[in-house]
Amino acid sequence: MIVDPVRFERAITLFDAANAEDPNQDEGQPKELLYARRMTDMIGRYAPDASEAAQLAVRAQHIKRWTVPRNSQPMTREGYHAWRTGLYRFHAETAGELMREAGYDQEMIDRVMMAVGKRQLKLNPDTQMMEDVTDLVFIEHYLLGFAGQHADYSEEKWLDIIRKTWKKMSDRAHAFATGGGIKLPEPLVPLILKAVSEEKK
Repeated sequence: MIVDPVRFERAITLFDAANAEDPNQDEGQPKELLYARRMTDMIGRYAPDASEAAQLAVRAQHIKRWTVPRNSQPMTREGYHAWRTGLYRFHAETAGELMREAGYDQEMIDRVMMAVGKRQLKLNPDTQMMEDVTDLVFIEHYLLGFAGQHADYSEEKWLDIIRKTWKKMSDRAHAFATGGGIKLPEPLVPLILKAVSEEKK
């Protein structure tokens, strides 16, 4: 339930205005604006009763992501983890600032920042909801493209990627993904089903 629809829409408008500045294009739109809209579409399909905090978090998850490029940290495994951790903090702080501008109180801002910052996964319902939606969007919209960029990966490498994604998702998201809730990328369906069946053993 949205407590104040006008305030909610004001926050969404601010998030979208920030993401509309993305110079990178995807399907004729700013890349992160399209991503944010896909996240909102997915939470509407997956959990139309999701909390206001979760709905705000999914819209802001990648906010202004292009301003923190991967090469801002060393191109090593340690550098990658530092980049990812820094991104979570940056997205959370940016979302919090815009929510404050939209008129939200600190309690709701803290809830959204916790989810966007990916804190307490598996423990905090808003964080888990955002993770579920993130992974469902990745599988439906981005996994196939990612596969095309990494055609040299072995089958075992792909199984590992899918397994790691699957482990972060809740049982509810598993059921949604395999029960027709999303459109699985057809060329990768055998790999996805193999990875999932192995996880269940």
